Amino acid sequence: MPELVAIDLAGGPQFVRVLQSTWADGDAAFPVDQRLPSHARLSLFDTIQPTIIVDREGRRRIDGQPVEDGDALVIATSGSSGVPKGVILTHVALDAAAAMTVQALGTSSDDTWLACLPLCHIGGMGVVTRALHSGAGLVVHDSFDADRVAAAAADGATAVSLVATALARIDPDQFRVIVVGGSRPPTTMPANAWSTYGLTETGGGVVYNRRPLDGVRIKIAADGQVLIQSPTTMRCYRDGTTTVDDNGWLHTGDLGTIDQHGQLSIAGRIGDMIITGGENVWPTQIEDAIRSHPDVADAAVRGLVDAEWGQRVVAWIVPVRSTEPPSLEAIRDHVAVLLPRFMAPRELRMVQAIPRTALGKVARFNLE
Repeated sequence: MPELVAIDLAGGPQFVRVLQSTWADGDAAFPVDQRLPSHARLSLFDTIQPTIIVDREGRRRIDGQPVEDGDALVIATSGSSGVPKGVILTHVALDAAAAMTVQALGTSSDDTWLACLPLCHIGGMGVVTRALHSGAGLVVHDSFDADRVAAAAADGATAVSLVATALARIDPDQFRVIVVGGSRPPTTMPANAWSTYGLTETGGGVVYNRRPLDGVRIKIAADGQVLIQSPTTMRCYRDGTTTVDDNGWLHTGDLGTIDQHGQLSIAGRIGDMIITGGENVWPTQIEDAIRSHPDVADAAVRGLVDAEWGQRVVAWIVPVRSTEPPSLEAIRDHVAVLLPRFMAPRELRMVQAIPRTALGKVARFNLE
């Protein structure tokens, strides 16, 4: 049976060499988050069950579970719960993702992709697999650094995948093509940038600038959930379970709408919706409103159980000046100018930083 090789190496040429040799042997690769402490690594290995580990000390076998023929990649994803699951993507899915992306973006083997996002996430690893499967050039960094990104562009990199926070730190004119994923895209996008929507389970972005790529179908279920059919969809999770139904529709866990022009809008994760006093409230709308307050550097919102309201809206805020944080009433009044007052937070908690995933999404399960 094919092996599952955990590549426990920083991004760079050696990582790419190990990945290519793993595929050449008919095995599947599992990129390991380099930021994890040792105990968290061991816990992740217990969950994902690789059979071989390649790290700076060499290659060794451990007790694990093999993969199936054709499996190419296993990506650990925690979703909204923080509990990791391993998404299995096949070579067929990666080939489809590369072909669809090349067609949508107009890239070719003449382009050189820069991978500077974490390779343990599909947003970073997808750049590597896209380049290798399409024959494009590839430069891989071990992390995002604006100066190194600029240097890579000066050396010939023409395409890059970024999150919104990274996009804000570079000159977008350095690249011919920029793919923006992760958290919600910025309000204004450079002309050469594409906003994407997708999941690890869809092999990355399958909706570009709110429209599905050729070969991708989207629809809204009766409960408001976004469903996706795509040749890039996962085979299953590492434990054998799946969120793909018998008709081939992947249930994303996101609520959204499709307008008359076929454009997709995402409201948020099903589990993120707050029901307060019988009203449905989306955290991302409130977060955007709070962040527009001049005394707020960053914010996150979550619903907590409340005896009177069912759930109360609670905001975690990073103040611009820690010695002069905004008051609850000031934030409520500010939000009420932009949104219905029932959406205004009923409690503030001041923090030094908002917990986020590597791709910039608010890690709501870490808000306490």
